[in-house]
Amino acid sequence: MGKILAGKISDIPPGQMLKVESEGKEILVANDNGNYFAMDDTCTHQGASLSEGTLDGSTVTCPWHSSTWDCKNGKLIAFASELKDLASYTVIVESDNIYVEI
Repeated sequence: MGKILAGKISDIPPGQMLKVESEGKEILVANDNGNYFAMDDTCTHQGASLSEGTLDGSTVTCPWHSSTWDCKNGKLIAFASELKDLASYTVIVESDNIYVEI
């Protein structure tokens, strides 16, 4: 397992998300009130980029069809049909850098 630099703390203010790409993976990094979480960025319904949606606390809402996901663990919160959960990743903050273990 390696780690990738997602950005600086200043790149992801509270209540915001950022998409990072590494080794063919698209990963969403979210700042929930100073706590950073990472999960896959692609909605398992029809492939929308979740980082283009909204973040409310730890709930990410898909911009296309409003599925909701918990950014803390990648689990589906609600949608009209059952969707596969997303992978979640460990986030490490060192100094002012945010890293994701992949």
